Amino acid sequence: MSLFGLGSRNQKTFRPKKNAPSGSKGQQLQRHIDATLGSGNLREAVKLPPGEDIHEWLAVNTVDFFNQVNLLHGTLTEFCTSASCPTMTAGPKYEYRWADGVQIKKPMEVSAPKYVEYLMDWIEVQLDDELIFPQRLGAPFPSNFRDVVKIIFKRLFRVYAHIYHSHFQTVVNHKQERHLNTCFKHFILFTFEFRLVERGELAPLNELIEPIIVVC
Repeated sequence: MSLFGLGSRNQKTFRPKKNAPSGSKGQQLQRHIDATLGSGNLREAVKLPPGEDIHEWLAVNTVDFFNQVNLLHGTLTEFCTSASCPTMTAGPKYEYRWADGVQIKKPMEVSAPKYVEYLMDWIEVQLDDELIFPQRLGAPFPSNFRDVVKIIFKRLFRVYAHIYHSHFQTVVNHKQERHLNTCFKHFILFTFEFRLVERGELAPLNELIEPIIVVC
């Protein structure tokens, strides 16, 4: 049974949880994330812990958000199919086409599940590349590390946008909207804290985002 209780998971799309970088302070920072999230204060949970390296913090959280989105979409694969979602959209105004800049240079139209499959494969390659996400203690992060993280977050947001526009009623029917909303709020607060996604990219979910970023 899946997290949402939505039946079996597509094993090709659903991936095992990625672990935080072990050769850095990743595991220590992961424990900090778990502890602060447990407090229920998401605004504090996303902040860089005092004295910690910003690159280490971005790296550990990137892995964490990859795991979250991977799990969320992985539990919806019975409903997000090439028949139900022939294109990767976020409502009628937004369509996403896939390109990785290496094997696929020209953006191409693909179904939503295929887009997510390509995306998760691509992110895993980045996470497993020690020149981008170092595993050894003291190994330097590349000069373009933040740019890579920004691309990852921009594309992870697109999965959230698709879920909300195309599958939210399914989530509601299974009474799991609170979990989805909490994950999304955490993602957005982190995104805004470190300015990882341009506002224009967030437009498909502006109505959800505005109440989140308003400081109480």
